[in-house]
Amino acid sequence: MNQDTLPDDAHMRASRAEYARRMNRVLDHIDRHLDAPSDLATLADVANLSRYHFHRLFSAWMGETVGDYTRRVRLQRAAQMLARGSGESVLAVALATGFSSGEAFARAFKLQFGCTPSAWTAATPQRIAADLARLKSNPGQAHRNPDQDWTALLREYEGSPISLMEFAMQVTIETLPPAHVAYQRKIGPYGPQITQFWSSTVQPWMQSHGLMAADCYGVAHDDPAITPAGKCRYDACVAVPEGFQPGAHASLATLPGGRYAVAKFKGRPDTIAAAWMWLMREWLPSSGLQCDERPCFERFSASTAMDAVTGEFSCDICIPVRAL
Repeated sequence: MNQDTLPDDAHMRASRAEYARRMNRVLDHIDRHLDAPSDLATLADVANLSRYHFHRLFSAWMGETVGDYTRRVRLQRAAQMLARGSGESVLAVALATGFSSGEAFARAFKLQFGCTPSAWTAATPQRIAADLARLKSNPGQAHRNPDQDWTALLREYEGSPISLMEFAMQVTIETLPPAHVAYQRKIGPYGPQITQFWSSTVQPWMQSHGLMAADCYGVAHDDPAITPAGKCRYDACVAVPEGFQPGAHASLATLPGGRYAVAKFKGRPDTIAAAWMWLMREWLPSSGLQCDERPCFERFSASTAMDAVTGEFSCDICIPVRAL
């Protein structure tokens, strides 16, 4: 290749964005099929990449093999299911997360978390209390965006000076339609970086595509109490019409519809953790409902979410629910 044919910066950025989009399709496919084996040929086809080279490409991109990634995500999902206390048996959780037997699941779980699945479930209150004690010894850690899992939300609230009762919001049960969205994914620690991601990356893209009036959704897929901070996944989603072509810098997905508990939040951004906490600790246990496996999300409008005068943030907190 001579110098005249070397790609310029714009082409390099576009190429890297296309690689990110293809790898995100693979991660989404694995997440939707945790109860099935991860077949490398199928995943390569999902990414539209060479079957021969796919495993090496995935490992270089993600910093872990397909097998390691799949095993880690399965165990994290299982740990969340057990901690939520839904009453499912250890075997049911094992099968739902792709393990062939309760014994194989128990061995892998103990290797990952240092205890059996039953001990993990039984120790959830003590584990949360220990986390609370650590957080209180370093309260500055509390001021970050909440993830979407109730165990870490509890830690978030306890570091906040805001009274939990201030967030007694009106909650409605609504049947939401599926949302067709374009999303950009950030992999890394939650917190101020998420706000920066929206302002520096997502909103300029929205502006260039005439989407500033569209509904936005923030979806945090991982619990940082379980997932290493550098591997936490957050999707910044923007509603788009059918047939929309997102270009190289975004991917298309559908947020599932169905029954959601919807609470309207308005307040300082650093207090939304307490709002999540009130919903998860106070409202949900008294509602006769429980979370299901669809993602929670925050829904808002990019043009009106932030009040420039008061500094308040407004959004709908949406929690997927089913009968207890």
